[in-house]
Amino acid sequence: MKYKDLIYIPSCAEEWLNIEKGFASKFPRSIGAIDGKHIVVQCPDHSGSEYINYKKTFSIVLLAVVDSNYKFIFADIGCQGRISDGGVFTNSAFWQKICSNSLNIPTSRPLPGTDVYVPYVFIGDGAFALTQHVMKPYPGNHDWGSPKRLFNLRLARARVVVENTFGILATRFQVFKNTIQLSPEKVSLLTMTCILLHNYLRSSKTSSCIYMPPGTLDTYDNDTLITPGSWRNEIDAACSLRDMPHIPRRAPLNARQIRDEFTNYFSTLGYNYY
Repeated sequence: MKYKDLIYIPSCAEEWLNIEKGFASKFPRSIGAIDGKHIVVQCPDHSGSEYINYKKTFSIVLLAVVDSNYKFIFADIGCQGRISDGGVFTNSAFWQKICSNSLNIPTSRPLPGTDVYVPYVFIGDGAFALTQHVMKPYPGNHDWGSPKRLFNLRLARARVVVENTFGILATRFQVFKNTIQLSPEKVSLLTMTCILLHNYLRSSKTSSCIYMPPGTLDTYDNDTLITPGSWRNEIDAACSLRDMPHIPRRAPLNARQIRDEFTNYFSTLGYNYY
């Protein structure tokens, strides 16, 4: 098996649509879940404040997109820790491909059972900016049963796949158990190696069940988390993979309108459609 077979960005609309099938019952028109983590490292030589993150530790950033099968389809590793999730994303090759329309993402289609056209999107958390192709939760607290609360629940249930993927990576590869005592360049190489091994083990019929035995992943009843995945019990404060901060941003009008369309769908037809 070659490197390009272990992690690659889909190159045509048909491949993106295959990914969308895995998300369709939770969040239709989603073609991947995106997230980022700080990888805490030892203080790099002569680095000044370049690698100091919001927690005042030294880190590089791992930005990744995963599919519904808990496999990485994109990973950008090595950006200095002082840069936020959104900053890493907008400076990544992945974002540049979105902006240049070179990802061959399928054209907009109606939400199931409606005539409301929406674009295909990646789903993220509050660390990312809301854009035409990136959906994030509504900020703040919302009343139980309200449309915004329902949208946030549906998005959270769909994007938990990336939380599970990062959690599995951190617990299966013990190098992430504590601060990594290597240079940023070596940490980037080490992390990509672990990601490739993760995808290989997920793809192998003989190893997948051993790598992710029953109980590893979160269990849901509709949109309510019933049982946390076992990996969550293995993560402690010393883990080198740390969450990114959520930074409020003003979204463009068209992005907010797209999120409102998803919200209306989930609060009416979409909630019981599947």
